[in-house]
Amino acid sequence: MNKNTLIAIILSTVVVAVSFILQPILFPGVYEPEQPVNEGYSETEQTAAISEEKDKKEAVFSEILSDEAVSEKQITIKTEKAEIVLTNRGGDIVSYKLNDHIDVDTQEGVQMVDNVTDRNRACSMSFGEADSPVINSLFNVDQKDENTVLFSKKFTVRNDDGSESSFILGKRYTFVPNEYMFRLDILIHGENENTVINVGNAGYTLRTSPQIGPHFDPKINRYENRQFISFNGNKAKRQVIGSKQFKSYNKEYIWNGIAGKYFVELAIPEKSQSMDFTYYSTLIETDDYANAQAIMVRKPVKAQDVQDTYYMYFGPRNEKDLKIYNVAENNSWNLSGQRLSECLQSNGWLGWLETILKWLMEIINKFTKNWGVSIILMTILIKLIMFPFTKNQSLSTLKMQEIQPKIQAIQTKYKDNPQKQQEAMANIYKEAGYNPMSGCLPMIVQFLILFAMYNLFNNYFEFRGASFIDGWISDLSTGDTVHTFVRNIPFFGNQLRILPMIYLASQLFYGKITGNGGTAAAGSTKTQMNMMMYGMPVIFFFIFYNAPSGLLLYWTVSNIFQMIQQIIINNTMKQKKIEMAKRK
Repeated sequence: MNKNTLIAIILSTVVVAVSFILQPILFPGVYEPEQPVNEGYSETEQTAAISEEKDKKEAVFSEILSDEAVSEKQITIKTEKAEIVLTNRGGDIVSYKLNDHIDVDTQEGVQMVDNVTDRNRACSMSFGEADSPVINSLFNVDQKDENTVLFSKKFTVRNDDGSESSFILGKRYTFVPNEYMFRLDILIHGENENTVINVGNAGYTLRTSPQIGPHFDPKINRYENRQFISFNGNKAKRQVIGSKQFKSYNKEYIWNGIAGKYFVELAIPEKSQSMDFTYYSTLIETDDYANAQAIMVRKPVKAQDVQDTYYMYFGPRNEKDLKIYNVAENNSWNLSGQRLSECLQSNGWLGWLETILKWLMEIINKFTKNWGVSIILMTILIKLIMFPFTKNQSLSTLKMQEIQPKIQAIQTKYKDNPQKQQEAMANIYKEAGYNPMSGCLPMIVQFLILFAMYNLFNNYFEFRGASFIDGWISDLSTGDTVHTFVRNIPFFGNQLRILPMIYLASQLFYGKITGNGGTAAAGSTKTQMNMMMYGMPVIFFFIFYNAPSGLLLYWTVSNIFQMIQQIIINNTMKQKKIEMAKRK
């Protein structure tokens, strides 16, 4: 291994390591802020007080009660995809459990409506801007059928100009049996044609869930985060949300929402032109667990009758379920061209390579029916394809060692004439049949594949819950577990994992074999090589200890197969060196 190759490997390794280290920085530990006090909103049996503080953007309204007292109640809707619990307090969703996707911690369906409190629920509304308190009144309930529920309530609001508007607010939920998307209609019926809702230059706000499941600890699981996602019809914006954030997004959008690694909540307003700002917030915490919530602001309402329709997707972040909204015939809502798959985590300019690798792995899995076996076979296939290039890289290194004395002589002879030096070196390369780029290209290709593989294995939905070896690697999307400790161990958590240890051993052996194939080094180069052979694998062991087992399985198999290839290459190079010695 020559010095230039060593430097290239070190730099590439540092890039990979930094990408892992930055994730917990972008999504650091949770923080407990002061809870805001909603001074302008209070509910009584008769009316809610109307605040006189006009400088606040807080929505204040008085509630006009119906003749019949309304008691708090919950309504449960069951579909093939989810079990949903709604409450007439605010007309909101308090639970949305997925039937087909299990949370390994609770052994129940993944809860898409997490961190619920008595003042923050899924699909909560407020009159006015995002800092207004949510509507917490009890609504009348009318369950139309087993999949449709209408909540309604009469309200009076005070607008920015001091005028008051009275209207009936309705929230109608419609679910369908076999989809993760449901429809929410916001219905406003004013007392007259001059009905206006304009509080803080906004009509109302609509929120996603306070947090989505599954529950995770950002201090331990650096591979999980929460993202704000918005799509404008051409490209998607994905922003990892840190702690104690409350930020606005003021660009036009077709849909937006909050995403985790494997699940997502998206809101598609039917009339996107009526929408204004969107905020995303992690300010509030429940039991030391930060929210991750999108708050959509609707422009002021100026009509007697308004129907705003939102299509809400609460479900898995996978292409299979998202792409059905590209063709009207494929979904119950006749939606087309939504491109919800833009919410998927992309590898940017390497997305095309990731797509090819995913396609290849899915073909292999059709025969193996085991994603772990598919990873192994695909890794071996890629290594076989790359072997001629890897071999040529090693032989190119050997050829460089052969002409190195001549290169050094030229550098000494023409040290004051760079142009002459370059010409002489080019002639040496030509005579020896050596191309300086021949050793770099295979390495670049391998690292491109590595980066694409990392993103694929770290985000591929099908790995979630996919078992490789029962009792050991039972979920390729998480680390393997052979024992759970009572207490957390620094840097490791409370899980004993074997696969990272196998990975470490394979990396050390591979480095040793690679080193044996080169020439003896001295001084600083030898120190650098020792750091690569022993130091970097140990550092990576700590970085990858809690990595998804699918990613570690790929890397470990890759190391083992590369060891076999390197032994073959070393034997070839040994014969070449003997031939070189004979020519001398």
